[in-house]
Amino acid sequence: MIWQLASGGGSSLAETNVPGTLTLANARAVAVRNHPKISEAQLRALAAQQMVTETRSAFFPTASLNVTAVGSGSDNTRIAAGGLNNPTVFDRNAEGLIVNQLITDFGRTANLSASYKFRARAEDQNAEAARELLLLQVAIGYFNTLQSQAVLGVAQQTVNTRQLLLDQVSTLASNKLKSELDVSFARVALEEGNLLLARSRNDLKAALAALSTLLGFREQQEFQLVEEPLPTEYPTNISELIVTALSRRPDLLRFRDERDAAAKLAQAEKKLDYPTIAAIGVAGVSPIHDDRLKDDYAAAGVNLSLPLFNGNLFSARKKEAALRAKATVENLRDAENNVTRDVRVAWLNLNNAVERLKITEALVENAGKAFDLAQARYKVGSSSIVELSQAQLNLTGAQIASTAARYDVQIQQANLDYQIGGVASEARRKGIH
Repeated sequence: MIWQLASGGGSSLAETNVPGTLTLANARAVAVRNHPKISEAQLRALAAQQMVTETRSAFFPTASLNVTAVGSGSDNTRIAAGGLNNPTVFDRNAEGLIVNQLITDFGRTANLSASYKFRARAEDQNAEAARELLLLQVAIGYFNTLQSQAVLGVAQQTVNTRQLLLDQVSTLASNKLKSELDVSFARVALEEGNLLLARSRNDLKAALAALSTLLGFREQQEFQLVEEPLPTEYPTNISELIVTALSRRPDLLRFRDERDAAAKLAQAEKKLDYPTIAAIGVAGVSPIHDDRLKDDYAAAGVNLSLPLFNGNLFSARKKEAALRAKATVENLRDAENNVTRDVRVAWLNLNNAVERLKITEALVENAGKAFDLAQARYKVGSSSIVELSQAQLNLTGAQIASTAARYDVQIQQANLDYQIGGVASEARRKGIH
């Protein structure tokens, strides 16, 4: 199945019989919309929001409607086993409303609510982190596919050149101007080119399969990718990059929210030993009742509940929450150290990639000149086909190295953007939602 961008400038893909084109921005937009990991992270974030509502519900009154119908076995039901006090049970039918309202639990519910708010924010940041990672993976897959296409072009050009050389050498050998040894060398060089071509085709198919999966497709798609321009400027101040990463990396923001959530939970668990004060009110009617009772009823009261002993359960919960809060602080510190390292390594890798690109461009130029010279020397008979074959091999290797270096620069730039938390920010700027 072949896809292309829908008309009207949208980023959705529509089925067509015409080979489709895909830019990096479009690929990222499709991935964000289609990939199941993004949907999963968003659903988890929405679920976490519901937990906030669940916790805050303790601040609001609860009301329940009760309908009771009782038939007693005798007029005297006070005497019964299994209880210190058994009230008299009458034949009756009653309908009533019970309302409960928390007055105070001395901040426990408030701290629990704050803890779940931070947890919900952490899930939001987790969804953002998943989005950033996917955008990076799409960029890597996109540039790997472009690199595979370029290497395939080099391989095809190599095969064409070596086929031409074989044809020329075979003609010269048939005229007794070259030896059969030269023909054998040319044929070996051609087969080596065919091996490179076969491997390049397979690498391109594998790259397309990986890119299709990143875009959320189950089956491999065929895309015509648009070249992305190389960056014109590269960052030079590593300290500024580290500060930027520490301030906006969504995974770090998630760890900070988890730290704050754990701290609020620890404060809430400290309130376990405090009393809980609640109000309760009941009202209703009793159409069927004993003649000594009224047709309706109503009552209200305040209940204070104070925990006295529970086998050190609350003490253990407080210690557990405090220890987990300390663990989140250490987890955040470790994550910040790792981010600092990753930004520095990504910056070094980008600089190295830029340097390698310059070197390989010079290598291609020199290898091309060497090949032209070797070819001219071979035609006039002043060198052997071994020298020409080596020059061909050097040129092919240089072209592949230059191709890899070009796309590695773009991959390392995308990785650096990811490490400083800038992939999603750049995507939002371009309208990728």
